[in-house]
Amino acid sequence: MPTVNVGRDRLFAALGESYTREEFDDLCFRFGIELDDVTTEKAIIRKEKHIEEEAGKDEETIYKIDIPANRYDLLCLEGIAQALRIFNKKQEIPTYRLSDVGKDNMLRMNVRSDQTSQIRPFVVCAVLRGVTFDEARYNSFIDLQDKLHQNICRRRSLVAIGTHDLDTLQGPFTYEALSPKDINFVPLKQTKSFRADELMEFYKSDLKLKKYLHIIESSPVFPVLYDSKRTVLSLPPIINGAHSAISLQTKNVFIECTATDLTKAKIVLNTMVTTFSEYCEKKFEIEPVEVKYDSGESYIYPDLAVYDMEVPLSYITDLMGVSLEVEEVTSLLNRMQLRAERSTSSDGQGLVKVHVPPSRSDVLHPCDVMEDVAIAYGYNNIPTRMPASIKPLPLNELTDLLRLEIAMNVYTEVLTWILCSHKENFELLNRKDDNSAVIIGNPRGADFEVVRTRLMHGILKTVGSNNKHPKPIKIYEIGDVTLLDETKDVGASNRRHLAALHCGATSGFELIHGLVDRVMEVMGVPFKPDGDIIGYCINRSEEPEFLPGRQASIICKGKHVGNFGIVHPEVLNNFDITDPCSFVEIDIEALL
Repeated sequence: MPTVNVGRDRLFAALGESYTREEFDDLCFRFGIELDDVTTEKAIIRKEKHIEEEAGKDEETIYKIDIPANRYDLLCLEGIAQALRIFNKKQEIPTYRLSDVGKDNMLRMNVRSDQTSQIRPFVVCAVLRGVTFDEARYNSFIDLQDKLHQNICRRRSLVAIGTHDLDTLQGPFTYEALSPKDINFVPLKQTKSFRADELMEFYKSDLKLKKYLHIIESSPVFPVLYDSKRTVLSLPPIINGAHSAISLQTKNVFIECTATDLTKAKIVLNTMVTTFSEYCEKKFEIEPVEVKYDSGESYIYPDLAVYDMEVPLSYITDLMGVSLEVEEVTSLLNRMQLRAERSTSSDGQGLVKVHVPPSRSDVLHPCDVMEDVAIAYGYNNIPTRMPASIKPLPLNELTDLLRLEIAMNVYTEVLTWILCSHKENFELLNRKDDNSAVIIGNPRGADFEVVRTRLMHGILKTVGSNNKHPKPIKIYEIGDVTLLDETKDVGASNRRHLAALHCGATSGFELIHGLVDRVMEVMGVPFKPDGDIIGYCINRSEEPEFLPGRQASIICKGKHVGNFGIVHPEVLNNFDITDPCSFVEIDIEALL
């Protein structure tokens, strides 16, 4: 959940009203956001630098506000203030419009798609005319770009935003992809010109920019934007040119977003222009830009079209559990920046027509409309009642019954991480990688590299971390493992597994064997030594994590469903366990 830092005094001035901390906390809760902390800018810096010093009395109070991850329109003070003013009925919902400049006078971005298709194929643009910046507005404008880069833009890998002082440039513009040695310009905050390949080396020591270099540095061509005089606007997604840098004196802002995902680029551009068009000379008016590809295709951006959605009143009231009239629903939606009215269609009895503005990219489905109605109505005002029926999923119901049964056999339940290291999932269990595990892309640490394919390593880690606990240790876990599965649309499937372990002066093999028999008994699966298709049997197995000759596979209804045995001493040593252990793991879903 993103956190936005805003100055309290400036926020209250924008809201046209002052609040105590408790009153503002309550307002945030009613709107669906959260006041996370109250601090000062200097206190934030002191905390980052680990400096212990008392706050001064003249320091500006900062509110740290948590907002929903999909509410990109709330990523800055302007967006939060406008949303809360509309929520408090102090402002009408703004109407965003394109200025009527005519296609002949419209700025144009020419795209060399045969080049850019190799690296970042899309670009969208817009112009904010007659903008009035002061220091606070300027900082908020820059901060919004950074927040978008870290969220929907996925650290600039999907979308990169460039903002420029239009008065320093001359259209039409071109978007190209050239060899790094052919690109020369003075980057932002620098005074000398660099070749693009030299710039890559230069920024490897820059703490802020070096994390974006990998996006393009291995490509034979780099994306670059020029004006008609071959002045470089930017080298996305790394840095803008110094020539067109915006400042407090900038009046006309040219915004370009290059992207690998066109849909997200449109959302980012709409967020930027709708949020800051209130500072334009003509409020909420945005100048469009034509983007023309060398294939002949031409598009006008930004796309400020309003998306209309018809939602049945019954859908909203049934999910909320509150009886409302259409007029009440439309009034509540108006407080959430969604214009709404009773549908005038021939079959519009009981239908609410919702006009979704370009600033609300989070509204995609009727459930989003229902959520906004519930927020405006007030969650605390919705009467509490028992649901008409509470029916758990059959697999979860079975899991709860098995938990109770195993607990009555004096086993203690544990809950371990679903993510683990590749080494824990394979090597520490004496197993080779069978390419069955889902691998995590760009993991935060070595402990979370793959999704577990078995429960064994988690239970062994638990015992290894509790070696001084009195013996015997009898623990179990019932949880999901994940395996690659080409038959699923997501490429993987979950399986519910049961695992149990006995650790003591002796391995307790007979106790684990008895637990297997008890589980099968309560599942209604009889023991059939000959492997009958209606029962289960136990066969010899050769699994590397168990001691040879002291292990068995469980065959149920003709299928292999699990294994149990005495854990191999090498595996115990890998997890720092000094006492013998026996272990069982069963695929519960295979028993059904």
